[in-house]
Amino acid sequence: MDFGLVLQTDPPASRVISLMKRAERNGFTHGWTFDSAVLWQEPFVIYSQILANTTTLKVGPMVTNPGTRTWEVTASTFATLNDMFGNRTVCGIGRGDSAMRVAGRRPNTLARLGEAIEVIRDLAEGREAEVDGQRMRLPWVRDGRLPVWMAAYGPKALALTGRKADGFILQLADPFLTEWMVKAVRNAAAEAGRDPDSVTICVAAPAYVGDDLAHAREQCRWFGGMVGNHVADLVSRYGEHSGMVPEALTEYIKGREGYDYSHHGRAGNPSTDFVPDEIVDRFCLLGPPEAHIEKLRALRDLGVDQFAVYDMHDAQETTIDAYGAEIIPALGD
Repeated sequence: MDFGLVLQTDPPASRVISLMKRAERNGFTHGWTFDSAVLWQEPFVIYSQILANTTTLKVGPMVTNPGTRTWEVTASTFATLNDMFGNRTVCGIGRGDSAMRVAGRRPNTLARLGEAIEVIRDLAEGREAEVDGQRMRLPWVRDGRLPVWMAAYGPKALALTGRKADGFILQLADPFLTEWMVKAVRNAAAEAGRDPDSVTICVAAPAYVGDDLAHAREQCRWFGGMVGNHVADLVSRYGEHSGMVPEALTEYIKGREGYDYSHHGRAGNPSTDFVPDEIVDRFCLLGPPEAHIEKLRALRDLGVDQFAVYDMHDAQETTIDAYGAEIIPALGD
C-alpha cells in the first residue's frame, strides 16, 4: 500500500513544502493538496517547489476540476512539471465543490468532467485533442505521462470513474462504504471492456495518531461536514431513500443546516456540529498506531492501493512521523 499526504496550500508555502519533504523522508510516495483558488494559494506554483525539494514524491491536486482553468492550461501545467521533474504528477479531478461554489459557479456536470478527463490526459501526454471545437496538441511534450484519478461518491460518478479514469479517489475510510464503491467502480470498468484491476484505488481521510480519542474527534470532525456537503448533493439528486446511495452515507446529514466554505477543511469548523462521533470514527483513522494498522489492513484487503492522510489538524508533524515510524512499515508486510 502506498501513502499520500494531503494539505491545504495555506501561506506560508514554505511550510507546505517542508511538510511534504518530511513526508517523503517518512516513506510517503504522494503529496496532494486542495485546489480552490479563492480559499488557498495556487497549488501548481507550490508543486514546482515541492518537486524541486524532493526526489521521488509524486504531486497533484485532490482535487482540481474542469471549470477553474481551461483544459489546455491544466494539461500544459502538468506537462511542464513532468518535463521539468520526470513524470511525477497525478491529476486528481472532480466536479468541483469549493473552487466553483466560492466563485459563484455551479459544479461541473459529469458529462463535462468525463470529456475533460480524456482531453487533459491526451494533451498532457502529447496527443491531439479537441477543446471547444478546436483541435490542438502540445507539440513540445515528449514521453509525457499523466494518470487521471477521479473523485466520486454517487452511482453515476462511480460509473464514470470506472469507464474513463486511471484511478478512483474515495474521500472517506469506512470499510463498508469503501467495499460498496470500489465494487461499483470495478463493475463499470469491466462493463466498459477495461481491466477492473487497472483502476488505482485511493482512500483519503483524516488520520490522527494518539490515545485521546475525544480530542482527535474534535480535530477531525470537519471531515464529516465536508463529506456531508457532497452527500447533500446526492440526496437532492437521487432522493433520500432511492436505493441509489447507501443509507449509511446519507443518514447522518439530516441535521445539516448549511455549510460555510470559509471554514472548509479546517478543525473547529462550526458547520459540522451535526456530525456524530460515530461518523467521525467510521470516516477517519483515529487512535494509537495499532488502530490505524488494523483499519488500513482491512482497507487494503478491499483493494485499496493508497491511503492519503488528510493532515489538517494540530498534530501534523506528529502524524507524519508516527506513520513513518510505525504504520507505513507495518503495511509493507
